[in-house]
Amino acid sequence: METTKVGIREFRADLAEYIASGMPVAITRHGQTVGYFIPAQGQVEADIAALKKASRTLDKLIEAQDLDIESVVTDFKTARKKTAAASKKSRAKAG
Repeated sequence: METTKVGIREFRADLAEYIASGMPVAITRHGQTVGYFIPAQGQVEADIAALKKASRTLDKLIEAQDLDIESVVTDFKTARKKTAAASKKSRAKAG
């Protein structure tokens, strides 16, 4: 992969585009490379990747255990309600 080279003024003018592209950029001044810009992966993309991985893992676990998805959803909702009720109760005691 070849790094795109851009002049420092062009880089400053189009910074938002270089961030959105996600590709590394070599920044030049008078034709000489003076630095590199390597955009970090955005939090949104990282969150989406983590959710996709968790979803694949959950699918594998459900398949391996030969579980009925509806019963898993029902169990999850029940556990969530219990947790919410316990949390609400402990906040009432603290307040």
